[in-house]
Amino acid sequence: MPRPIRYLKPPIVSSILDQKRPSTRANEAMHPKVMSEAEFASTRLKHAAYYSDNTALVLHMDVREGLTLLAECGVQVNCIVTSPPFYGQRDYQVDGQIGLESHPSEFISTLATVFDSARSVLADNGSLWVNIGDTYWSGKGEHRSGESKQSARRFGVRPQDKKGDGRWCIPKQLLLIPHRFAIEMQDRDWLVRNDNVWVKPNPIPDQVRDRCSISHEYVFHFVKERWYYFDKNAVGRSTESGTVLPPADTWEIAPVRGKAGLHKARFSEELVRIPILSTTPPRGVVLDPFAGSGTSLLFARKHGFRAIGIDAKQDYCDLMVQQLQKLAEEEYADQE
Repeated sequence: MPRPIRYLKPPIVSSILDQKRPSTRANEAMHPKVMSEAEFASTRLKHAAYYSDNTALVLHMDVREGLTLLAECGVQVNCIVTSPPFYGQRDYQVDGQIGLESHPSEFISTLATVFDSARSVLADNGSLWVNIGDTYWSGKGEHRSGESKQSARRFGVRPQDKKGDGRWCIPKQLLLIPHRFAIEMQDRDWLVRNDNVWVKPNPIPDQVRDRCSISHEYVFHFVKERWYYFDKNAVGRSTESGTVLPPADTWEIAPVRGKAGLHKARFSEELVRIPILSTTPPRGVVLDPFAGSGTSLLFARKHGFRAIGIDAKQDYCDLMVQQLQKLAEEEYADQE
């Protein structure tokens, strides 16, 4: 008696198809779509912008308002790189500012919610890079030291100067904000690819006697899904055999010292080099939702990308515009 013909069951067929998808999706991720020139120069965006040209947009508004506007306009960016306000470090004197929440858990939740809003404007194969530092709980009340460097970094009563909760917030406690933030992002379905360490040579020394002086911050790399655009050749390390290794996750970069009239917490263009060059395709769009002095925008523009910056403080928007216009003038002069 002949054997009955056996057919593949649907689940097996499905699994075979699934095996083909990863390579296809990986290939698509390395050939990402970029926002069209017409979409970037849409009438609504230009009318809402504090400044606009064919390569840059500056939005003077709260980050949440700015992200909502970008989403409504159908904006899709390839790379988000930013340094949001650190917890209890600066008073930017802007209504609704982030960073002065009464408890660090509120700060972390607020910040993660902002980046949840950014998901809709980040391409599925795009990357989010967040520079964030840590701080200690003090509990000592208002700063009264006469040391000039410390005075420049303190303002009245910071959240961490108040009485703590006896758990996270205990005098002398390192709050571990960067990694608490990263874990919160994981819980919100972001994939954490790296906790890159920014090592600062010759940092401003901590005025302490009983612990090591802090000389590093973190630059977390987040993605939305497994397959995303990353060009290691643009930022990699060449070997003697001619192969290219990815960059290391420890970056030694000198901090930018504040100057009169400029943003007091700027980061250098070198700090955004790896994020922007590795995860932005040709003519792609870079977004900095906490743009400050505009470092990310300027670096992106210098390397042929388009850029969008959001900041709630008008002085910083003015600074961005001045630097973008100066760059445009220099480029024009070089072409003559």
